[in-house]
Amino acid sequence: MSLLHLQQQLAGHQRLLVAYSGGLDSSVLLHQLIRLRQQFPELQLRAIHIHHGLNPLADGWSMHCQQQCAEWQVPLEVVKVKVDSRKKGIEAAARHARYQAFLDHLQEGEALLTAQHQDDQSETLLLALKRGSGPAGLSGMPAYALLDTHPHLRPLLAFSRLQLEAWAAEHQLQWIEDDSNQDERFDRNFLRQTVLPLLTTRWPHFSQAVSRSASLCAEQEQLLDELLMESLSELVDRQNSLAIEPLLGMSEARRGALLRRWIARKQGLMPSRDALLRIWQEVACSREDAEPCLLLGSHEVRRYRNRLYWLEQSEPLRDAVIEWPASERSVRLPAGAGWLVRTETEAMASGEEAATGPAASGLEGMVCSVTTEEKASGPSGGKTVTIRPPSEQERVTVRFRAQGKFHIIGRAGSRPLKKIWQELAIPPWQRERTPLIFYGDQLIAAMGVFVTREGNPGKQPGWQICWQQEKEQ
Repeated sequence: MSLLHLQQQLAGHQRLLVAYSGGLDSSVLLHQLIRLRQQFPELQLRAIHIHHGLNPLADGWSMHCQQQCAEWQVPLEVVKVKVDSRKKGIEAAARHARYQAFLDHLQEGEALLTAQHQDDQSETLLLALKRGSGPAGLSGMPAYALLDTHPHLRPLLAFSRLQLEAWAAEHQLQWIEDDSNQDERFDRNFLRQTVLPLLTTRWPHFSQAVSRSASLCAEQEQLLDELLMESLSELVDRQNSLAIEPLLGMSEARRGALLRRWIARKQGLMPSRDALLRIWQEVACSREDAEPCLLLGSHEVRRYRNRLYWLEQSEPLRDAVIEWPASERSVRLPAGAGWLVRTETEAMASGEEAATGPAASGLEGMVCSVTTEEKASGPSGGKTVTIRPPSEQERVTVRFRAQGKFHIIGRAGSRPLKKIWQELAIPPWQRERTPLIFYGDQLIAAMGVFVTREGNPGKQPGWQICWQQEKEQ
């Protein structure tokens, strides 16, 4: 092992956050970086230790890391996380919590460094084989990836655990041994303790061969990415919804490859072959009048107007009723739907302009400068309506469903709300989360979409309400 190799793996990155568990792997990585910092003082190092709270010895591990980082003069942040294993199992849940903590604590311009090595790569590939993964899964862990917008580097992937142990012995490093790594109930531990030693005894260079196979699979995936990039770009719009019709004439293999890369653009977990088949058969090819929805992990795939949408699963709001006292300038919406913020406006020359802006004729006047694509993916925040203020006797509430027919400003006659949503090209999942302003039991406005005749401010001063969202829907 050489510092020159480490320097090359850093690819010019000088601001580094090191994931430091205190175990052998991360101890060797952090020590090598400290040695490299002696040669290149401009290298900025920080370390982060994740306290999962799963082992009774975890407090002692944190103390060891703090003492070691103090000795090595590396700033350390100890982060306690909660691991929810109800959906994913303990290993996957701990990993999710760990990487979310990394993402939350990375500073601007920093790269994340983790200490996975060649033996870890072998375990990853064998686990992928067990799951029946294709080339993407068999690519293993890349030496360079992105965690959101931050570079994620794994500079030790070319080295075995034996080489790491040799470095630690030469430099008299001390590290933590996690006793849970001996528990063979966990798949990775079973491979590490039982399977890989047997394979290595028979084939001493097994890990190196596996690493080469992973690299070859990764090269094939990169080539496919390059070949399919142009096709995918033609199929998706600004909101990353995918056109269905062009996929109909494609082979199953090409269609599946495009679907996988479409999901990858939204940082979704790679679906299995069965999941891809279900996306196509149950969502894309469902009957024309259906509103299909397929749940995949924490996301769902939906179809609307012959396009597929990859959406984060949201808590239903249909039955929510939120009181909005006249004395309060803002009200918080449930389930991460954001805030409604109110300001008073001056009297307008035209009632319809006050309610919806100068283009208050036909459907365009109802939309409040929201494009069809913005509606289909969910409002991105900052959508406004201007309405009359309530009387003293009118109770103001925010709801998420309404029944009956409504007369919309800018259009003659009344129409059922479902028809209004359809004409404005607002998909079902967005209708269920669009705040509706009510005075008493009378619908006044749908945020960012329309104002009813009963909410028209006319020429009097009105209320301008802005919908500020916390996250994409």
